[in-house]
Amino acid sequence: MASLQQKTVNGYKYWYIVEGRRINGKPTPVVLQYLGTADNLLKKLNQRSENMQLKSYSHGDIAALLSIAHKLDVPSIINKHIHSSRDYFSEKPIRNNLTTGATFLLGAIGRTCMLTSKRGWYNWAKTTSLEYLLRVNLSKIDSQHFWDLMDALPEKSIPKVEDDLLKKVMNVFDIKSDTLFFDTTNFYTYIATTNTHCTIAQRGKNKQKRSDLRQVGMALVVTREDIIPLFHHSYRGNMNDTVVFKTVIGSIKQRIINLGLDINNHTFVFDRGNNSIANLEIVKKLGLFYVGALTPCHHMELTVTALKNLKAIKVDRDEINSYRTKTKIWDEKRTIIAFISEKLKSGQIRGIYQMIEKKMGKLQELQEKLSNPKSKKRSRKQITEQINNILITEQENRLICWDLQWESKGRYRLIYAMNQKKIDKLEENFGVRILMTNRHDWSTKDIVKAFYGQSNVEKAFKELKNPFHMSVKPQYHWTDQKIKVHNLICVIGFLLSTLTLREVRRKTDYKGCMNTLFNTLKNIKLGSVLEKNEKNGRLRADYKLEMMDVDEQKLFDCMELMDFHTNTNRQKFKCFSIYN
Repeated sequence: MASLQQKTVNGYKYWYIVEGRRINGKPTPVVLQYLGTADNLLKKLNQRSENMQLKSYSHGDIAALLSIAHKLDVPSIINKHIHSSRDYFSEKPIRNNLTTGATFLLGAIGRTCMLTSKRGWYNWAKTTSLEYLLRVNLSKIDSQHFWDLMDALPEKSIPKVEDDLLKKVMNVFDIKSDTLFFDTTNFYTYIATTNTHCTIAQRGKNKQKRSDLRQVGMALVVTREDIIPLFHHSYRGNMNDTVVFKTVIGSIKQRIINLGLDINNHTFVFDRGNNSIANLEIVKKLGLFYVGALTPCHHMELTVTALKNLKAIKVDRDEINSYRTKTKIWDEKRTIIAFISEKLKSGQIRGIYQMIEKKMGKLQELQEKLSNPKSKKRSRKQITEQINNILITEQENRLICWDLQWESKGRYRLIYAMNQKKIDKLEENFGVRILMTNRHDWSTKDIVKAFYGQSNVEKAFKELKNPFHMSVKPQYHWTDQKIKVHNLICVIGFLLSTLTLREVRRKTDYKGCMNTLFNTLKNIKLGSVLEKNEKNGRLRADYKLEMMDVDEQKLFDCMELMDFHTNTNRQKFKCFSIYN
């Protein structure tokens, strides 16, 4: 073992690094390094610190996503379906030493970790450990790089890519599936009205209240457990939900079959916006099991009967009042469950009182104008027309009573009040949900729980609209093919994210959401110490993980990311088919 020793020569102390060795059978001190005086040693140490530079990179989220992608071999799966349509490109183009599949993966990781445009992708990537882990220079990856390689995936190949990728997911992660949730949403864009390069971006009813902008729709199917996306479809923004459902339900069934899942053990859950006689006839012909919803006001006789025959049942920790029957709906016998949702009821009551408050505020403004002696006089007919413009619907006229009283000097006085009896009567019918299913053997509890699981797909859409991670927006593409490929990249990012969260929850007691998970992983930093060589001026880098807190260390360990910064584990990514 080496030790630090001093030696005094002519009254001066000199320091050496000495190691004890046995020479000719005798222990002998051997000088390994002469260090000089204490002053010289201090000077060298100070010079070394001046030549050192420190830099840290976001590492945990990148390593976790790459680990999942490596298990799935995402680039190879995508590259199987690449076929460039450009004459001056090869069939499977490589740009900046990266294939199309590799580029899509890098785009998906970027979408998950930090929302940015394709042009600004590298500005984000250079703050992470991507280049270090992949051993590749990413500085030339710009918007043109993405656009050129995105162009190499034909639209018709998008479902094939998703199909093959999900087959690998099923095999590697042993995903269990029984109930599937279907829903649609839309994403507004800033594509100009005069832009004729695409047909998919159209104006329609926007769920984010931006009907003034052109939008793109997306249909999504997710699993009950872990919210794994098993199907997505991009469509024109002005398509009705019932039309979309009719368009994709056959493809969804085929996807389930392709994944080797038993269609008879799967139940599709969808909301009432997808209902129509024609759609349910298609579902019947396809032999699918389903749980759907009906609009109570369209089935008043059933609603009235249900309200008179409610019985309490236990659903998990909640007790709900429900009514069950089997009756013919749209020429088909269906099991019907009607129940009272207290959450829906409280929301409807709150909405009614908010509407009444708003209308009565406008009536008060009119009342003040009528009582103002400086305002112009109005006839009874004129005032009545103004009131009718405030109380537009029949329900508003029932819930708010009003009258005009004649006063002196040719003026009328407006008197108004809430009709509390009508409000109380209306509240009796609030909160009713009506479910229908062809799972006649299921218990009422199972049917209600399946319908409540619809919140899973709503959570997925919430993540795809998260302004910090995984959002589809912003997208700066204006052709149908590019928009659809962009959506595929975003869904791949979401798939990798859900699998990351799944692994964490199975190996730890983690209870947080996906957003919190990636914020925590992002805080796991890889630090680099750059030291300049005095002789040749070159920089030598030494990489170390920064100190982690307890939660970060637990996540890091459970994802098996330990020593990803070492050469041994980096070799795994070198073999990763991200280049060709």
